[in-house]
Amino acid sequence: MHTAVTGRESAAMSATAEGPESTADGPESAADGPVSAVTGRPGPLTGFTIGVTAARRRDELTALLTRRGARVVQAPALRLLPLEDDAELRRATERCLAAPLDYVVATTGIGWRGWLSAADGWGRGAALTAACRAAVVLTRGPKATGAVRAGGLQEGWSPASESTDELLAWLLDRPLDGRRIAVQEHGVPLESFTAALRARGAEVVSVPVYRWAPPDDPAPLRRLAERTGRRQVHALTFTSAPAITAFLRAASEDGRHDDVLAALRADVLSVSIGPLCARPLTDLGLPVVWPSRGRLGAMVRTLTDTLPGRGGRALSFRGERLVLQGDAVLTETGVRWLSPQGAAVLRALAVHPGRVVSRAQLLRDAWPWASAASDAHAVETAVGRLRAALGPYADLVRTVPKRGYRVEGAGGAFEARPAASSPSGD
Repeated sequence: MHTAVTGRESAAMSATAEGPESTADGPESAADGPVSAVTGRPGPLTGFTIGVTAARRRDELTALLTRRGARVVQAPALRLLPLEDDAELRRATERCLAAPLDYVVATTGIGWRGWLSAADGWGRGAALTAACRAAVVLTRGPKATGAVRAGGLQEGWSPASESTDELLAWLLDRPLDGRRIAVQEHGVPLESFTAALRARGAEVVSVPVYRWAPPDDPAPLRRLAERTGRRQVHALTFTSAPAITAFLRAASEDGRHDDVLAALRADVLSVSIGPLCARPLTDLGLPVVWPSRGRLGAMVRTLTDTLPGRGGRALSFRGERLVLQGDAVLTETGVRWLSPQGAAVLRALAVHPGRVVSRAQLLRDAWPWASAASDAHAVETAVGRLRAALGPYADLVRTVPKRGYRVEGAGGAFEARPAASSPSGD
């Protein structure tokens, strides 16, 4: 696993269960009523709500997360244009066939297969395969290599790092003046890659396979941006850099850009498939984690290893160990779900076990996105709903007259440990 705050490291490049959703503008909303439900044995991501922005393979990613106990909000940031309707791809293919190619760069397995399949549909598949066989085929990673071999071709070289930058360095070590190079792209132009080749005198044909377009329905993405700014999701997953750009654009269009950046900086975990995908976030100085290999399963493992250790609390109450994880309290007998706001209140109280927290301080800590929040009644309402959701553990939150609230265990005993040590059932 890697964590980044800044930098440009090079490496490899849904059944939905949504949690409560807030539409109110104030510090409280109807979604913050008693939502507690007791469920069975928790998973490692129980209590967490995770946003999935992927368009392709979102069902697979959602299944991996829900299997570990997470609630998932699907909000595709982009959609893929159909290949058969892509006139630009067809023009690029004809350019590749207009003269012999010296090098062909395959960046993704699905992109390579899609290109050959589209060429077959146009009656140009055999000609394209022959043109590639006469050139040196470079593959960025194992999936691209497998797709090239499945098409009856053999790769000439592939970097162990699965890095586009290493592919570029390999090419730049060779004489390129007058050479023809086809570069299969996937979703986003490789502008700096192709510019460096052209600067060395190469003729470059960019092959834009599976270009991105805005989603058919932008509403889910806009709602996800709102929930991110309100800290109603705990993590966001990204599988492409354009998806990050589209998500941030949606936040800006709704006037939530600053709130979303503040949430991503401290409270909402960003998880990327790899460092190249993460660049729109790392360029803004935002923290991101990604796996050492750019695979969905590895990304989910990185998220599972990282998220439970962020802000969780373990409490000793009446001789029982309770763990606050995300929007749930994990008990020895099951799981009690809280509303996002109720969990935020309990988390703010649990930061200082046994210490009285004033209503004004709770407003600042539990409603960071609501600059106008100044009504102490909102705190009283939230605490009342929190106690209702806690059920038999309602006495965990005590009122201190004229001073505020505190979290208190039996006999005043209280123990806090990181949630990473909480019970899990993977």
